[in-house]
Amino acid sequence: MKAFRLALVRQKYRPDGGAERFVSRALEALENQNIELNVITREWQGDINPDWKVHLCNPWKWGRVSRERGFANAARQVWQKEHFDLVQSHERIPGCDLYRAGDGVHVRWLEERSRLLPKHKAQRLFTDRFHRYVMQSEKEMYAAPELKAVICNAEMVKKEIIERFSVPAEKIHVIYNSVNNQHFIPGTAPLRAQLRQQYGVPENATCLIYVGSGFERKGLDAAIKAISGTQRHLLVVGKDKNEPRYRELAAATGCKDRVHFFGVQQNTLPFYQMADGLLLPTLYDPFPNVILEAMACGLPVITTPTCGGAEFIVNGRNGFVCDALNINDLQQAIMALPSNVVDSRESLNARETIMKNTPQRLSEQLLTLYKELLSR
Repeated sequence: MKAFRLALVRQKYRPDGGAERFVSRALEALENQNIELNVITREWQGDINPDWKVHLCNPWKWGRVSRERGFANAARQVWQKEHFDLVQSHERIPGCDLYRAGDGVHVRWLEERSRLLPKHKAQRLFTDRFHRYVMQSEKEMYAAPELKAVICNAEMVKKEIIERFSVPAEKIHVIYNSVNNQHFIPGTAPLRAQLRQQYGVPENATCLIYVGSGFERKGLDAAIKAISGTQRHLLVVGKDKNEPRYRELAAATGCKDRVHFFGVQQNTLPFYQMADGLLLPTLYDPFPNVILEAMACGLPVITTPTCGGAEFIVNGRNGFVCDALNINDLQQAIMALPSNVVDSRESLNARETIMKNTPQRLSEQLLTLYKELLSR
């Protein structure tokens, strides 16, 4: 039987990016199927599986709009020339068969971000040339006749797409991200003690972990302010060019010695295993992989209603859901978590919640959808 040719479109592959990890996990899960895997990208960092066909298209760019438009046009030319059976785009490019809305709905992100800004700056956000281009591309893509289906990683995003773009509900498929629950496992008390000694974290402290690059969007400001009113520690894993400002905030709020910056880590497992919970007061996030990874490691999660990961949280059972800017509620949630998570009821509940979200299940759901689309 002839292999069916699938093309995945992602402008820039970065190993530590959430969308990229979905792509790589999906590719790995689909490897043993009768599928020819193609990736259309501007730049691929890290190892490339020799069985994947990578189509590099890196047109000249001289600004953000030029970068987006140039890649969209180049990627479209590749898939029109190659006549793939199915084109699954992770970028907002009109003309794809299948779109994965991993970045959510752009105007919703702008609305949430504007809550942090003075009124005049918030208004400018919506008239900015780049943001107008992204919103227009998104609108055109959802209206394009070629679009057969949409994959969302949260019910939250599905509702937003229906409300904003009037896409029929039956066209939208919620397929949650997957996690390798045999790699991400809870730490034992001896391992936790060893890791804390290794990384210079007090052995008996209660530690919340924050994982994510792009500190403004992921809510590090609120996380530091919430931690400052407690005796808890915060382990910050990720990078941002404005990191010095967040270090200054920790100093100004009196928790400099309790906020530990570790930068980007290729292996996040040890950091989860020495923590007692995940604190991610993100402004807007469709469904960050770090929530599944933390829960697989037995960590209860504190996140926000504008994060798709909140769909996995039951208040008091495996974490808490609080508004991204409500420091008082975040603080109360932090204090309500176990002071030592190892073998706690909340830890067991957190891990149990994600056990069904395996790469195998993701593979089955994708294959079912592909077969349905190809049979039309």
